[in-house]
Amino acid sequence: MKKILLASALAGLTATASLAAPEKYTLDPGHSQVVFSYNHLGYSTTTGMFSGFEGEIMFDQEAPANSSVSVSMPLSSMLTGWQARFDHFMSKDFFEATEEEQITFTSTDIKVTGENTAEITGDFTLNGVTKSVVLDATLNQAGNHPMAGKPWAGFDATTTLVRSDYGLEKFAPYVSDEVAVMISIEAMKAE
Repeated sequence: MKKILLASALAGLTATASLAAPEKYTLDPGHSQVVFSYNHLGYSTTTGMFSGFEGEIMFDQEAPANSSVSVSMPLSSMLTGWQARFDHFMSKDFFEATEEEQITFTSTDIKVTGENTAEITGDFTLNGVTKSVVLDATLNQAGNHPMAGKPWAGFDATTTLVRSDYGLEKFAPYVSDEVAVMISIEAMKAE
């Protein structure tokens, strides 16, 4: 009888451990950025960046497919390196954006593709248009941060957006319709 009770208890512990819930992580705004680039008339590759944005990851390190991510950033926080370019992007030629307009991404599915890689599918909203986007993501590292002394995780991801899908086709194809996006984020376990 004791053996049966012990076996039942161990089975219960194993089942509980395998059902561990994802843990909440918040983005480190000082070490998270989205860099975008596009071809300008065949002469150059022009880049811009977003940084200092907010987001949340529900991270299940043991079963990454159970994780999720949600990020938002003000369109007005775009960094172009040149005020005239920023002003043109905010004009009626492109966004004609308000200060409050947000870019958002909310994951809908995560497919693990390797030991530290996954495809993260999600709803991406830009310029009032929402489309499904797939991010090719890599877990760079997860563990205790050497200075903060608490759990931390870092990820890189890439995707390509077609700007005309979002009503931003001005000057295409001379200015490329495809925009390469590179994402690098750090996130800390929430208190």
